[in-house]
Amino acid sequence: MDLITVLILVFIGLVLLLVELIFLPGITLIGILGFLVLAVGVWLGYDKMGMANGHIILSIALVLSIAIVFFSFKADVWSKFALKDVNHSRVNDNVKPQLQEGDTGKALSALRPSGTAMFHDQPYEVHTNGEFLDPDTTIIITRINHYKVIVKPVS
Repeated sequence: MDLITVLILVFIGLVLLLVELIFLPGITLIGILGFLVLAVGVWLGYDKMGMANGHIILSIALVLSIAIVFFSFKADVWSKFALKDVNHSRVNDNVKPQLQEGDTGKALSALRPSGTAMFHDQPYEVHTNGEFLDPDTTIIITRINHYKVIVKPVS
């Protein structure tokens, strides 16, 4: 009965490590639980079955753990969870050619102090100098600084 208990604990620990590494990477709790169950299984192997059998159980558990880690990296599981796309665009990429200082438009959203405004039938992200403006306020561009459009209300 002791051998079956030890083998079941080692098996459950290895399965939990496998689940952590391949199916749920990053959850950590399952991996810690798997490591603890595996450690209890090895400890019971030493305690109930003697030093020689404990070494055998530890060796088998260690080899299988290394095989699981190797398999998880070989299966390229980690790349499925990594971000690979790079966003090279910027806000208001098309601001320079179309907008000029002095252009007027309407605030589409509340500018607190940033928001969206309509210029030449296109929406743009705009900023005020700290003022809070309501939607549908007529605004004028005071400055364009590296794709940042600064506006103020028309007096």
